[in-house]
Amino acid sequence: MASGELQLAHRALRWMSSAAAASFFTEVHIIGGEHVPKDGPIIVTSTHHNMMVDPIMLSYTFPYGRILNYWSKASLFANPLVSYILYSSGNIPVDRKSKDRRILFKGTFEALQKGYAVALFPEGTSYTEPRIMQVKDGAAWAALEYTKWIQANPEKSQKPVVIVPAAIVYTNKTKYRSNVVVEFGRPITMDPYFEQFCSEVEGEPRAAVKRLTKAIEATLVSSTINGPDWDTLYAARMARDIMWEGDRSINLDEFVPISQTLVDIFSTPNPTPNFQSVKRHLLEYYSLLQSTHLTNSVLSNLPLPRTLDPNTPTPLPSRLYTVLILLRDTFYTVVRLPFFAIPLLMYLPMYIMARFGARLAQDEEETQAQNKLVFGLLSMLLVYPTAFFFLWSLFMYTRAGALLAVATLWLFARYHDSMINDTYEQAKRLLATWRVIMGVWAPKAWEFPIAALTPYTTPVFPKESDFISKPSSAPSSMPGTPKPPPAVLPSALVPELAPASQEEPPVQARPKRRPPSRRIMRHVLRARGEAVRALAEFFEQLRAQDGGLKKLKASVHLARQYGGVDVSVPVETLGVDGGAVTQEEQGWREAREVIAFLKDRGAKIPLMRDVRKSSEGDWAALSSDIDTDGELMSPVSPSSG
Repeated sequence: MASGELQLAHRALRWMSSAAAASFFTEVHIIGGEHVPKDGPIIVTSTHHNMMVDPIMLSYTFPYGRILNYWSKASLFANPLVSYILYSSGNIPVDRKSKDRRILFKGTFEALQKGYAVALFPEGTSYTEPRIMQVKDGAAWAALEYTKWIQANPEKSQKPVVIVPAAIVYTNKTKYRSNVVVEFGRPITMDPYFEQFCSEVEGEPRAAVKRLTKAIEATLVSSTINGPDWDTLYAARMARDIMWEGDRSINLDEFVPISQTLVDIFSTPNPTPNFQSVKRHLLEYYSLLQSTHLTNSVLSNLPLPRTLDPNTPTPLPSRLYTVLILLRDTFYTVVRLPFFAIPLLMYLPMYIMARFGARLAQDEEETQAQNKLVFGLLSMLLVYPTAFFFLWSLFMYTRAGALLAVATLWLFARYHDSMINDTYEQAKRLLATWRVIMGVWAPKAWEFPIAALTPYTTPVFPKESDFISKPSSAPSSMPGTPKPPPAVLPSALVPELAPASQEEPPVQARPKRRPPSRRIMRHVLRARGEAVRALAEFFEQLRAQDGGLKKLKASVHLARQYGGVDVSVPVETLGVDGGAVTQEEQGWREAREVIAFLKDRGAKIPLMRDVRKSSEGDWAALSSDIDTDGELMSPVSPSSG
């Protein structure tokens, strides 16, 4: 790999794409960076649910500034010039047509010999599903074959290779100014698998590869959010947004465990008598927010009066009060606008192009953020040089002027990034306030009838990927999702499976045109109140059942920490002799422990003080803080949700 040894193109691309990613996301949070070796050969296996954004985030966050070398088709390296560019941009050849794994992984071995880090996406493709659907064996084969090669060539004095799993989790992967959590797992050594891999018994090497692949997958699953279906995932997401109202109210260290805990709760078959009603109300509210492009966080931060009950005629004083809210927020925004106007004008082409790019992939969620970043980056490559030469001309094209122009652009970028969060949130709040006012002022006759509202109360599921293998059945003992193919399902996912009679939810159709706010806003406000009320009743029933000792299903990795594990689920796996039935683990946690877990991490769990009060106009929220004994504390104001 003589050519492109310095990988200058990769460093330049990483710098530019990292700048774009830092501008697109509010925070990129790294967990487990200390697990990554500072030197020596490693294979990084990463989740892949956001197209080109994933390698950008992986290279951007990889500890110690180590360069990552990604797999590419060997045929692309035939031309010397293209080969140099590919090597320089951090790519290594993989001859996928070869049946000889030494030839297949030749470029990988060369990189590992030099102590480089090789990165790949073992899922094989980028996709949007409620859980990890597949993890292929390529990384395990490469690591074990390389280990076998260095054992056969002791004179090379090579360091052993380790596999470092990396999980990339987006709080909302298509949303501008959302957050990213990148978690690096503990290195997986080859020692537990190598002896079996070297066995001359037929089938043993493949069995070792499968075991290693399953270990990789189990680590990735424990660091990501996995649900049996979209309904369960969306219901859990809506419950999380209600209990943590602010977009930045969850500690990102706890984002994945909190989210998975809620998914596990809603994966439990009928944990309370009102479970189906709770799930229906949460999904209806989630879907209406999808339809109106609003968020619970924005609505909960509007200081709306209790008298704006969407189920009763709006009195005139409350209408006037909402106008005062609008005037106040408008004035506040207008006052701040001049301070943000100049960087906004400079970044406006990037915003426009990013929005255009997202519209090109409306039906492909995993492609939208990629398009936003790519189109925004291309715009940046045009805007920044233009701005630089303009500023340089003001400084008479002197050397000092060039430095001043660069410094000015850097300050503009920092100023934009520091102001964009508050300005963006204020703009969303102002728009939401206006839409709420239009909704509550509009005559009741303008409202959508229930029959016409139906398409907007059913969540829209992302388009299915054609490049993943979708299982068609599931173990009868585990309700929730289809059965995975043999040796693919990690034990951590077993608690979240579904009955064989239940198939993957179909993708729902919805008119592309967004419904007018004035005709649907009362329904949004009503759905919000019903969702909060149903969630409050749900947690009260969880507390009441068996004194809080009700067992809830749990992902095995969380059950090991906070609950218990039963070895009681028969699952077909791939063994040396083909299919074999083994015992899989099923996790559980007690309801009172789960509630305490959520509260300790900042959840404002709704509590019904008196259900009858819900008819007195307190539609905005019925939430309150409770102490560890479950007693009522001071109620949260309705304006805070």
